[in-house]
Amino acid sequence: MIRVLLADDQLLVRAGFRALLDAQPDIEVVGEAADGEEAVGLARELAPDLVLMDIRMPLVDGLAATRRLTTDPRLGAVKVVMLTTFELDEYVFEALRSGASGFLVKDTEPEELVRAVRAVVAGDALLSPGVTRRLIEEFAARSKEPAAPARLSGLTEREREVMALVGMGLTNEEIARRLVVSPLTAKTHVSRAMVKLGVRDRAQLVVLAYESGLVRPGWLG
Repeated sequence: MIRVLLADDQLLVRAGFRALLDAQPDIEVVGEAADGEEAVGLARELAPDLVLMDIRMPLVDGLAATRRLTTDPRLGAVKVVMLTTFELDEYVFEALRSGASGFLVKDTEPEELVRAVRAVVAGDALLSPGVTRRLIEEFAARSKEPAAPARLSGLTEREREVMALVGMGLTNEEIARRLVVSPLTAKTHVSRAMVKLGVRDRAQLVVLAYESGLVRPGWLG
């Protein structure tokens, strides 16, 4: 059973998400929070698999709450997906840097929300499909000049190649087809790169691919 915590200051939004998610046989909403402070407290108490976190909330916003969750060693297994009203919310970029596994726009289709919850808990990064590549391009355009790639020195050439493809928005299946390997082999390379670099999940691998200069703006076509 996938355990989900909802964090949004709008009661109707929480009620809608709860009704949809609780109707799934493999998903359970274990708690609701109306602000970031409450979200952090409930996450520490309930240890959910996933927090659906609104970016804009009173007292402590979703961005600050996400930082507190992703830097708490007791909550290393908890994933955070940001909820935003706009596809390219200015805070989305900082949310990814802060450890979020991705984001969803609030008016996403119900089936997409359910799929997203399952995907993130399974270890995939989540960027709304319709804006993924545009978001990554925008993120790259706002990034500072790439740092020296010393942090990548422990990666093999194949792991660097796979990391670059992750940074370009490709799934494991797409990477497998590009490199003519099995999806399991592609997933293994991604996992090893994440372990070596000490990143929480695939979303942080995307961020690092750009910040290290492994992928540059304009490469996505």
